[in-house]
Formats: sequence, structure tokens, C-alpha cells
Amino acid sequence: MADIVFRNVTKRYGGTLAVDDASFTVNDNEFFCFFGPPLSGKSTILRLMLGLATPDTGEILIGGRPVNTVSPAERNVAMVFQNLALFPHMSARDNVRFPLVERRVAEADIEKRVADVAAKLHIGHILHKPPAQLSGGERQRVAIARALVRDPNAYLMDDPISALDARLREETRVELKRIQRELGKTLIYVTHDQEEAMSVADRMAILENGKIRQIGAPAEIYDRPASTYVARLLGSPMMNILKSVRGAEGVEAAEGTIRIADKAAPADAVEIGLRPEDIKVKAWSEGGAGRPARVFEVEPLGGYTVVTLAAGQARLRALLRGQPDIRPDAMVAISCEPGRVHYFGQSGGALAR
Repeated sequence: MADIVFRNVTKRYGGTLAVDDASFTVNDNEFFCFFGPPLSGKSTILRLMLGLATPDTGEILIGGRPVNTVSPAERNVAMVFQNLALFPHMSARDNVRFPLVERRVAEADIEKRVADVAAKLHIGHILHKPPAQLSGGERQRVAIARALVRDPNAYLMDDPISALDARLREETRVELKRIQRELGKTLIYVTHDQEEAMSVADRMAILENGKIRQIGAPAEIYDRPASTYVARLLGSPMMNILKSVRGAEGVEAAEGTIRIADKAAPADAVEIGLRPEDIKVKAWSEGGAGRPARVFEVEPLGGYTVVTLAAGQARLRALLRGQPDIRPDAMVAISCEPGRVHYFGQSGGALAR
């Protein structure tokens, strides 16, 4: 078993609280992702798992074994760093072989493992080259191969594909997910890219200033964010958060431009959240309910169109299918199904309907 457990772990660097009372369990054979903006504590958590940092308080367990005082070598976890850390004087093959050579694995076994991982990552044709002669994407895959060639308790990856171009990132993350399933190993992945996090993770943790704000499956967090902070992090364009007031039939926002007929709306809601894809936009007709919004900007993106709307003093974005006939400065009516509205209280926490 290679489950990893944090129990009330805190880590400070001087006056900076890098990890704040973190408690969670990464299950055996799980693809788990830590997601958050820069300086939210993601990489520090990996360093604590790896043994490059020691918690000030709390306990870390790997496979049920407390490891607070265990050296990195004895923890048997493989790491892919953001800066890759390839040896420039070695060929790609020797870089991949290095962890096994250090552990005195039999030469025949080394060659078999290197060949297997090279085939999985499609790097067999570049193994003779030194890192200086490889592209950024090739160096990234060599670094990943060096971690995969071992048989560790878990794999830790710190933003491992950030240097790749967009198309290669898509291909590589699909490969990583496939490889993790084939290996049947725990894989912990850190990223600040929400698309990566949501596409690869079985579960993910959302971090803010060293504190874990929510843990769950990506779809679960997207559909039921625990706070306005989490709601804004996931989704592109991000969720529209608007001040709301209680009306006779439900709630109103954006100076009456949006009216939600939802009598089950929480009485203590002070903000509503609308996903751009849940907003309906149609031409305004005189005598309609509420007030019209003005089309501020239209961004056609092929299969869908992003429309920015001026609703009272607020700006919100709608995501519409295809390329609708909408022009800037047009007056439109906007609405949302009550069941797709998110409600938030005074502190920013989500409220149940």
C-alpha cells in the first residue's frame, strides 16, 4: 500500500506560513492533484512528502509508516522537478538509467526497464543524445522517464509539463493518465493550470495561502464549489459572482438585470454564482421581465462564443454554443435556470438551497 497521509501538518519559513494545518489522505493507486495559484503551498507539500522539508508540527505517513524523521532515500518516492534537473554531461539514456545504477540493479533488468519506459514515452530514438541537443518537450519526457523507470511507492510531479507547448501538453497529460493506470501506482501532481488538474486527477485539493479549501473529484468541486474562492478558480471563463438581494419571487442581481425565480433560495445569501455556460442570452423585447443588459464585447472562438455583458454596474461573461448573431451594444435579456445558481453567504462560503 502506498497511501500518503498528512495529519495536521504545518510548515513555516520564517514569518511565512507555507502549509497551514493540512490534513488529507492520498489513496493507493490514485492520481491526486494539488491545484492553486503560485505561493499557495503546492510545492511545499511535495517537499514535505519527499523529505526535503520537515514539518514544524503534525505527522506524515507513507504506506502507514510515519516518515517525519525518515530520509528522502528511505522513503522510496520518485520526483519530477519543475526545472527537470537532468545531468548535462550524461546522455538521455544515462539520465534515465541513473536511479537504477545507483541502486545497483542488475544490468539486464536496467536495460529492460529503460526500454519499456522509453517505449511508453516515445523517446527511444533520442536516448543517445545529451540534454543540450533535446527540445524542451523531449527533456521533459526524459525527466519523466527517469522517475517512471524506478519502482517507488509513489510518483511526485511538480508542474512537470509546464514548459511544453499547448498541443504537446495535451498529448503528455493523456499519456501520464494512461501510464498511471498501467503502473497501478500512486501519482501526485502539482499544477497551477486548471485544465491539467481537472483532466488528469481522480481527486484534487484546492489550496489558498497554504490552507486546503476543498478536496474532491474535479466534477464534484466544479459543480459544488465550497466557496467563492474555489468557484472562481475552476472554470474558463471563471464563474460570475454577483451581489444579490432577496425579492418576492426569489433573488435579483445586477440591479434587476438578473431575476431568479427560486423560492428555495437561502435567506442569508448575499451573492450568487453563475457559470458562463449556464447563462442564457436572447434579444431584449419591450415589456419583458427585469431590465436589459448591454453586449459589451463578443469573442468568437469557433465552436463557442464568449459574450461579455454590462448588467447594471456589473460585468459578466456568458459562454454560448457556436457563433450566434450577437453584436456589441445590442440590448439583450439574460437568465439562468434556478437549479444552476450557486448561493454564497457573508463569509463567501457556499449555501445549500
